[in-house]
Amino acid sequence: MPTNDCLDPSASPTNDATPSAAERIQALEQALARAESLYEQAPCGYLSIDADLRVVNINQTLRGWLGFSKVDLSGQPQVLSFVDAEWHPAIRARMAELSDQGQSTALELTIRRRDGSPLHALLSSTPVWDAAGNFLYCNTMVQDIGARRAVEERLAAHDGFLQSITDRIPVQLAYYDKDLICQFANTAHAMSQGRLAGEMVGLHLSQTVAAAELPEILPHVAEALNGVSKKFEAEHVAADGTRSFHEIHYIPDVQKNVVEGIFIELHDITDRKRTEEFVLEANRDLEERVRERNAELFQSEQRYRLMVDAIQDYCIYFVDDQGIVSDWTESAQRLHGHSRSQMLGKPYIKLLATGNGGEDEVDANQVMRLAQAHGQWETRGWRLRDDGSRFWAHTVLTALRNEAGELQGLSAITRDMTAAKSLEDVMNDLNRELEKRVAERTQQLVAANKDLDVFSHMVSHDLRAPLRHIASFVSLLIEHMGDTTDKLAMQYLSSIAKSSKRMSHMIEGLLEYARLGRVAVEAQPVPLAPLLESIMAHLKQENPERSIEWVIEEDLPVVRGDAMLLAQAWSNLLGNSVKYTRPREHARIEVGWKVNPVGGRTFYVRDNGVGFDLTKAHNLFVMFQRQHHSMDFEGTGTGLALAQRIIERHNGRIWAETSIDEGCTFFFTLPFEGLEPELDFPRSAMAELSL
Repeated sequence: MPTNDCLDPSASPTNDATPSAAERIQALEQALARAESLYEQAPCGYLSIDADLRVVNINQTLRGWLGFSKVDLSGQPQVLSFVDAEWHPAIRARMAELSDQGQSTALELTIRRRDGSPLHALLSSTPVWDAAGNFLYCNTMVQDIGARRAVEERLAAHDGFLQSITDRIPVQLAYYDKDLICQFANTAHAMSQGRLAGEMVGLHLSQTVAAAELPEILPHVAEALNGVSKKFEAEHVAADGTRSFHEIHYIPDVQKNVVEGIFIELHDITDRKRTEEFVLEANRDLEERVRERNAELFQSEQRYRLMVDAIQDYCIYFVDDQGIVSDWTESAQRLHGHSRSQMLGKPYIKLLATGNGGEDEVDANQVMRLAQAHGQWETRGWRLRDDGSRFWAHTVLTALRNEAGELQGLSAITRDMTAAKSLEDVMNDLNRELEKRVAERTQQLVAANKDLDVFSHMVSHDLRAPLRHIASFVSLLIEHMGDTTDKLAMQYLSSIAKSSKRMSHMIEGLLEYARLGRVAVEAQPVPLAPLLESIMAHLKQENPERSIEWVIEEDLPVVRGDAMLLAQAWSNLLGNSVKYTRPREHARIEVGWKVNPVGGRTFYVRDNGVGFDLTKAHNLFVMFQRQHHSMDFEGTGTGLALAQRIIERHNGRIWAETSIDEGCTFFFTLPFEGLEPELDFPRSAMAELSL
């Protein structure tokens, strides 16, 4: 049987595991204390407000933010006492929404601390009802958004500064998101639409572009949204008929390989277009005038040729090496009047007039010797006909040789120049007229060149002005940003600065290229050795860390040319070698020369640099054309073009021999200062030269 201990509740295991009422109360009090501690020391503020807008409860965190103690807030003060009067309507409306609808949106407002300083806060509230569904109060979470507001204010100030910068740029700028909604526009772009910059934000592209122009630009917009940068020109005709031209750039905004929008740039090129049209019209007018002048000269020349052809007459006959007539043709008989039987075997001298008072002073035997020695000789003088009359003749004696070079005789071609001699005065008049017309044409071309010089100066000045503005504003922006952590923005600014500097160098190169076509070449003896030493010293100073082996021939000759221009050409070529040998740990640059068989001297600059594919370098000496990317090697593509222009101005030529990664050699020819030595070429070389 069970004992009485089994009936004792204290002996039951179940009763031992069940806490007593006191223990449960103690556990509840501990949980309540923990909850109250969490409530009081929460990272955000908590506030309970009843229907009369009185503070039912407020945690320690919010009291600390406001600078109040628990005693200060006893008596349930109204929450309206913590905020300015401008926020009272919003708070009342919020309480009405909570009591009527049971929910309300978050509210941003400014709460006044005890010392009067503002606390920017975000309030999120939830209502509390009793069992009967009556509104009791609302629990409100208060978040300090002061830091966020400060960041927003700084961003707004920064955006304002960027807006101010872009408003000062004459280019029209705008940004449209991928839905073609305008998110930014500078003043210039907004003014073109008759709006303010702020009014542009939120407008669709179709609201900012004329309906007639949409079909033209939408294909470009579509390509830009697909990640392809577009550049094109467009003409706009205003209601009053005024024409304007713009160069339009659509640049995709690619972020993480996704196009988020497009940047739009509109450059007003109306003045440039008008200038181009003016220059084109001027060129057409000049070409028409030149064409008319050429037609007049051609007609005059044709009249002269017809007149000469009508009075001229020729004959041909042959003599041996002793001057004895070996063949007498019908043309010779018609011109001289002597029959074939009269002249065959007779000396050539019989045809010359004698006793002419020194009019024909050339010795016949001497003429024969000169013709045999030089291959051909010309002589003029009076000739006799069979009837004793004479005529003024122009005779060309040509030595006839066989394949072995043996003299077979001479041919004599005689032209009756008697009538032509009487036309000498007419020819002089024609020559004076031609010289006058050439002088007038030259004067017109000089005037046109002066106009082109003025145009070049105006264009270069107009191109430099925007570059200076861009560089100045970029410098100001970099200075304004200071020690910013926005590395991407600084990278953009650095790219803008580099591009403006590169554009400035390209303009300078273009002007220098144009100047080289007009500058007079002052030819003088130029010793190359000291000139190259000066250039090498400068390049060594610019590249102190480079290991470059300079191999310069010691017997560099003295050439004839303009010292300043030749120094520039040598500097461009040597600088080119220094640049493209940079990847080499040990660079080698050679300078040498050799005698050019056809005259002058041929010089070369050889390096062991990266080289390039010569088969693809058709534009090697064209302005702004490069064989390597600017990210690999700096430069504007003007050095070789300027060097070629200088060499050509010295009646030389320049070419290159190279292959990829095997170095490059540039050859060029220059005239030689002094007498050319007598060169003894082998027969094979002479045969090659004669081809």
